[in-house]
Amino acid sequence: MICGQEFSREILERIQRTVDGEAGLSRGALSRRVCEWLDWRAPNGKWKEVSCRVALLKLERQGLIELPAAAAFPGQRRPPDPGATLPAEEPVDRKLAELQPISLVRVESAGSRASRIWNDLMNQYHYLRAGPLCGAQLRYLIGSGQGEWLGGLAFSAAAWQLEARDRWIGWSPEARRQHLQGVIANSRFLILPQLRVPNLASHVLGLALERVGGDWQQRYGYEPVLVETFVDLERFAGTCYRAANWVVVGVTQGRGRQDAGHARLLPVKQVLVYPLQRQARERLGGGEPATARPPEDWAEQEFGGAALGDERRQRRLLTLARDFYARPQASLPQACQSRAKTKAAYRFFQQRETQMEPLLKPHYEATVQRLAAEKVVLAVQDSTSLNYSTHPATDGLGPIGSKAKGVIGLWLHSTMAFNLEGTPLGLLDVQCWARDGATFGKKHQRKQRPIEQKESSKWLKSFQRVAEVQRRLPATQLVSVGDRESDIYELFQLARAHPDGARLLIRAEQDRLLADGQGHLWPSVAQQPLSGIQEIQVPRRGPQPARQARLEVRWAQVTLQPPHGKEKLGPLALWAVLAQEVEAPAEVKPLRWMLLTTCPVDSFESACEKLRWYTLRWGIEVYHRTLKSGCQIEQRQLGTADSIEACLAIDLVVGWRIFHLAKLGREIPDVPCTVYFEEADWKALVAYVSKNPVPPTQPPTLREAIRMVATLGGFLGRKGDGEPGTQTLWLGLQRLDDLTAMWKIIAPHTHSPPVSSRRYG
Repeated sequence: MICGQEFSREILERIQRTVDGEAGLSRGALSRRVCEWLDWRAPNGKWKEVSCRVALLKLERQGLIELPAAAAFPGQRRPPDPGATLPAEEPVDRKLAELQPISLVRVESAGSRASRIWNDLMNQYHYLRAGPLCGAQLRYLIGSGQGEWLGGLAFSAAAWQLEARDRWIGWSPEARRQHLQGVIANSRFLILPQLRVPNLASHVLGLALERVGGDWQQRYGYEPVLVETFVDLERFAGTCYRAANWVVVGVTQGRGRQDAGHARLLPVKQVLVYPLQRQARERLGGGEPATARPPEDWAEQEFGGAALGDERRQRRLLTLARDFYARPQASLPQACQSRAKTKAAYRFFQQRETQMEPLLKPHYEATVQRLAAEKVVLAVQDSTSLNYSTHPATDGLGPIGSKAKGVIGLWLHSTMAFNLEGTPLGLLDVQCWARDGATFGKKHQRKQRPIEQKESSKWLKSFQRVAEVQRRLPATQLVSVGDRESDIYELFQLARAHPDGARLLIRAEQDRLLADGQGHLWPSVAQQPLSGIQEIQVPRRGPQPARQARLEVRWAQVTLQPPHGKEKLGPLALWAVLAQEVEAPAEVKPLRWMLLTTCPVDSFESACEKLRWYTLRWGIEVYHRTLKSGCQIEQRQLGTADSIEACLAIDLVVGWRIFHLAKLGREIPDVPCTVYFEEADWKALVAYVSKNPVPPTQPPTLREAIRMVATLGGFLGRKGDGEPGTQTLWLGLQRLDDLTAMWKIIAPHTHSPPVSSRRYG
């Protein structure tokens, strides 16, 4: 079944005989004959030639037939129509009433004057140009009461498969095949950019939606039920569609019709629909979308739906995640607790389908859902090395030290999302690699290589991922944050390419040259007048205790000159914030930060805001320490680097969850602990700590439960101890798992279905 039509073996043989026996036969002529053989007609009685052409192409790609060569498209552009009346090129402020009555002029044929004007307008002003449009189509010119052309629209065939739309309709694959022709796409919409007329776009959309159903019926013999469209959020906000009562149903995945390799190279676009008839879902063979079953627990929330090619692998992934979380410091056999489960775990990590990226993809998506509730999110990226020198027989490792034959292991570059309270919301990107020992020590060649061939491209890849998430979350501002290693000119350029997208905030390392002879960055900003004094809390670093630092703050807008050899990149306008510590303790090196950002800085308050954002970068260092000390990721013995990476994907999420628990207890301490702990967990915990086998009727607060878990790991809870950290939580969670197992044995009446967390999901 292709394009809703059955192609039998006899039809395929007849098609091939016709192609082989008639030299010069065009694909258009062939599609008309196939329609005649199959009696393949549209509701208006005409042959479905376009659908047939699509079906023939799919048959050829499957190797079932061989089509004649496609005719070359001349690509000739006709000159603009001299008789077309257009508004002046300079911006024009008008009122909608002045342009009334607005009219839609239907383009009747490809050779008409209206068609020529429509093409000229689209080719000159629309970013997608005039076409070609797909399948059945209608085009309209937008005219004013004074005879001016104000723009144009087009409606054409809908996308064959679109997850957001199909989910909204409630379509099964079979229902989509049967009813797809009832959906059309608003594939072009143009209001001339020089026109500034409030409410014009939404007014035109209203006129078009009133008319397109009848016009489509007249031309094609049936009336469409639903209209879909796409809004490129990098270019537009889609306000006029929402004002015209279109419904936002989701976003695309960055793929196009030809993306067979899932490269996802296209911009992510917002998907909107508009029902042209009542009960549109039912008429299209759908209905109310089925309510998804809520995840059973945190493991299903973060790993459910991973595309591993086999349901058994999916179940094994969830089992491993739960086992790793229950015993975060245990070895693989200790975490699995049985010989059979341990052997299954080793097989799981050795399989080709269980690579890091597909394992982490559900967690990335869960993170994006959590980000949608925040106004500002800091996407902090940083690198750390993983030392596996104690396992030298492991295949695929590389040098991580200063010598090619020294310490070996892997490099990990993580991007963690934090809200403005410092709570980690999840990972957005993870890159893991082994350095090539054969090319080690060729640092002197770095200036001759493009950024894409350098290890420093990790910063750009992370930012591109953050920018992709930003397109999906227009109501949330994402800011990519990096330390001094991220002071890369190409990274600034990438962030500046889309000023309305994700922002960038990094700590400067280099004293860059400023444009227009303004000198260098550091002395130029240091000469700015003192804006004020800001105090920040500096965490403990090694033997140095935590302290309160007083910083002198200065800021300025600067224009950076491109580095030598990169003049083609051009200058970049950024904001700089200089913070220098005063009155520092004698034994401590004073802080001196230069922050560069694409976020506007126009006051002392906004400069202090950026400083506070940067201080939250320390959270990712805590996270990496959690992975190494808490999850013991450097102790994994799995034979190959690929297997280590697969195992690391689970450890990464387990480490985030432990870190998240510690922060969540400080952010929302008074909520019931059931937002994070299952019923058997908290009852076993309370019974053990209180030495009372009868659990209370109400669960403790989240803060109380976290402190109880921490006491199992050695937390004393003294007056000056503060809140528990990740280390005592790691140890406490391991003991809690054993307590819960015992509780379920001796108190079966307490065993009930798990309580899912909605706060963290």
